[in-house]
Amino acid sequence: MFLLAALIAPAPPAQPPRYIMVPVKTAREAKAIAEHKTGGIAVSARRIPLNGATGGWEVDVHMPGEDRGWRCIVDRDTHTVRFRTRIPNPRPPRNRR
Repeated sequence: MFLLAALIAPAPPAQPPRYIMVPVKTAREAKAIAEHKTGGIAVSARRIPLNGATGGWEVDVHMPGEDRGWRCIVDRDTHTVRFRTRIPNPRPPRNRR
């Protein structure tokens, strides 16, 4: 009887997991975010001032098989690409595929 009542009673709603957003600290992390967004190969990354707070990363991305690449601005706080601008395709890195 109690088993049947336990099966019929709705379960309490599960709490969503809480994630602590850590700023993007390394150029490698910023490059990975830009590569994921554009589908290209990140060539270089440098820190830039952004938002007046923690800043961001400027990442140049090589696009294989295209004549133009991307310059992406990655926000350190939100882990997102805020802006993408087309640039002449930078040279591909030698140590990658």
